[in-house]
Amino acid sequence: MLKLAFIIDPIAKLDPGHDTSVALMEAAQALGHQVWVTQANLLSVIAGKAWAQLERVQLQPVELVAGRWVAKSPWYELGDRTNAPLESMDAVFMRTDPPVDVTYLYATYILDYIDKAKTLVVNNPQGLRAANEKMYALQFTNSIPETIVSPDKQIIRQFVESKGAAILKPLGNKAGEGILYLEPSDRNFNSIVELSTLQGRVPVMVQTFLPAAKEGDKRIILLDGEPIGALNRLSSGNEFRNNMAAGGTVASTAITDREQEICAEVAPLLRRDGLYFVGIDVIGGYLTEVNVTSPTGIREIDRLDGTNLGARVIQWVQR
Repeated sequence: MLKLAFIIDPIAKLDPGHDTSVALMEAAQALGHQVWVTQANLLSVIAGKAWAQLERVQLQPVELVAGRWVAKSPWYELGDRTNAPLESMDAVFMRTDPPVDVTYLYATYILDYIDKAKTLVVNNPQGLRAANEKMYALQFTNSIPETIVSPDKQIIRQFVESKGAAILKPLGNKAGEGILYLEPSDRNFNSIVELSTLQGRVPVMVQTFLPAAKEGDKRIILLDGEPIGALNRLSSGNEFRNNMAAGGTVASTAITDREQEICAEVAPLLRRDGLYFVGIDVIGGYLTEVNVTSPTGIREIDRLDGTNLGARVIQWVQR
């Protein structure tokens, strides 16, 4: 029996039918392991070791009913809170949602004080700091669409004019927040860029618009560099973003040969940086993001494909 700690957002705010952290915790419990939870603001360093205020959690697993996950109420029960060194755990999952703010950053520094010879940390805190989810993709030049990163309005305008249309992405947001479609003829172009860059003080990512986005934005889950499942996210109505949080729908999908090539290009660097559980986003055969903080999609893939990816992840931890 292993003891597994999950650093998550407040558990009462999680959606058990969607949240990948809950799926992982359920899988650990089903495999006979102890599951503990804590939060980024409940971490400390004491006598040179990382500690956390931990609560043991018992989960009521969701059930698939008429094609959707249904949770019992209440779906979890917490034990008494105890303060303990995180090295007393066999593995620690860092699963706090973005944004990567000061609280998140300092939590990764605290996690550096776990003895890696005793406890596996998923994902490695140094890797989390190194891998901004937008910027990290830039090193995979064979896989990404044409992309710039800049706070400069003129540089952004020149790029958009050369491409005809582009997608602007803030570097620190999640779930499609703040993503904008840009055309050089937009009368609001300057205002959009000024607002997004905080008047030229903060760089943003600008990528050439991929018309294939209308066919979906594929999320591929990688475990230790190997793809283990995928889903296709499709926009709804007049929305151009395919993110589930922006109202997108999901569909079953296969991983293409081109996407296998992308995974093979990404895998060595993920392993080097200790980024064991990752979700990459692919549109039209191009890598657009590498999600490392709290990648999601397991519930949807399991529902669509009849898999149990959470069990695969926990079994990998066991090995």
